[in-house]
Order: sequence, then structure tokens, then C-alpha cells
Amino acid sequence: MPEIRQPKPAYDFEAFLASSPVFTLEELAAARGNSTRRGAARNQLKRHLARGRVKSIARELYASVPRGVDPERFSPDPFLVAAAARPDGVFAYHSAFELLGAAHSVWHDCTLHCDQRRTALRVGASRILFLATPAAIASRGAQTVATRRFPRATRQLLATGPERTFVEGLRQPHRIGGLDELMECVRGLPLLDFRLLERVLEIYDEKTLWAAAGWIAEKNAEAWSTPPEFLDQCRRRQSLQHQYLVRDLRGGRLIKDWRLIVPMHLVEEGESRAADR
Repeated sequence: MPEIRQPKPAYDFEAFLASSPVFTLEELAAARGNSTRRGAARNQLKRHLARGRVKSIARELYASVPRGVDPERFSPDPFLVAAAARPDGVFAYHSAFELLGAAHSVWHDCTLHCDQRRTALRVGASRILFLATPAAIASRGAQTVATRRFPRATRQLLATGPERTFVEGLRQPHRIGGLDELMECVRGLPLLDFRLLERVLEIYDEKTLWAAAGWIAEKNAEAWSTPPEFLDQCRRRQSLQHQYLVRDLRGGRLIKDWRLIVPMHLVEEGESRAADR
């Protein structure tokens, strides 16, 4: 008996837009049923671009424009744009804090690590930065270590979790919005997995990071339920020399237990908080 072939479901452009607020030319071609026929998909896009139903974001990257909205004024979600442009990307720094619900201030840089860098994109007031995966992470094949997935519209975004975001923020606080913003974001983190935090610190293997993580974990010991074993590990791995909390900053107070030179206002702020308890 001959096999009965089921008809392919009809392609519906509006349904595609509803399921793909931001999409690539390749994704549209695949949805049409033949990813090799990019020309037909491109021609369809030209018609809808002219009608204002679709907006071009970058080469072969598009966003659907909600009905009744002026395409010139419309700005798609930069997280969705970034994820469509680099599906292998891992959102990091302030963007990860935002996804974790721990961001303190508005920050207009949407940042992700990816294996293939590309030119930064402007989306409305936001700038999307495609950064190379840190060498320590890439060399160990640890791109997905200490990461989490977050639903965003119709996509699943991969981002660094609280432990890795904390450590990578300490390495490059300018990607967070500065040291003060980092400290505020850190206070908003949920309880940390200290075994996972140790693993991230071991991957980076930087003595200043061990000291900085230990000092901050000790400052937040009550809120985080910081285990003494973690603090002991940080002390064993810290530098024998005095180190600045942030490499390019000068001045501050030496925290003797951690051999760490910390900006004065952060020390005074910690002492003020302790006095209020």
C-alpha cells in the first residue's frame, strides 16, 4: 500500500512574525520550507519592509513591527536582537544581572560573549556589544559553566548565572557600570552556590579575584549564609602581596585580612551598615 504523505502545513507570514519578533533571513527562508531559497525570502521581506510591517536592524537581521506603530520610532528588544544575531551567545555583565533580576540601575549596553565577534549594533538607546568569550573560559571549553536559561518572548536566552556574573563583574566592573553599580547588583543576588562559585574562581585562577570574592562574601555573610570553608579557601588562594580591588584604581584602605586595597567609600559604607545592625 503506497505511503500517504501528509500535506505540509501552509506557510503563514503573520504567524511567523508572531513567533519570531526578531529573526534572520535564514530563519525566514527555513520557515518558508526551503532554507536554500533565500532569494524568495528576501523578495518577500522587501515588500513588507516597504509596507512598514518589518524593520531592518542589520544585514540579514530583521524585527517585526507591531501594527499601528511607526517603524521609524519602533525599537525592538535588544536582548532578542542580540540572541537572533548570535544564537550561541552568552549574556554577561550588566545584561546578566538584568536577567537575574538583580540590576540596580538602567544600563544601555546589552552585552554577550560569543565565539564569533561582530560589530556593535545600535537599537534605539541601546548598544549591543558582542565580546569574545574570555580566554580562560574558552580554553577550558567552559562556555556553559555557571549559566542559566531565561525565557524572553519566544526565545530562550543563555546568560551567566549569579556566581559567574559576580566573578566576571569583579574582573571588568566597567562592563557593569562601575564598581558601585557592581556592589549594588551583588547585594541583589539570590543565594549563591558556593561550590559553583569556587569552580568559576578556579577557572579564572586569579589571586585578586579570590581575595575580592572572599572579602565581598564575608561582607554579605549574613545575607548569603557564606560558609566559613569558602572564606578559608579564598584566604589560601589570595596573593601574598597587597592588591587593588580594581586594577586601575589607586588610593583606598588596606583590608589586612584580605591583603586588598579597597576604595575608602566602600569600606566606610560597610562599616556604616554593620553599625546599623
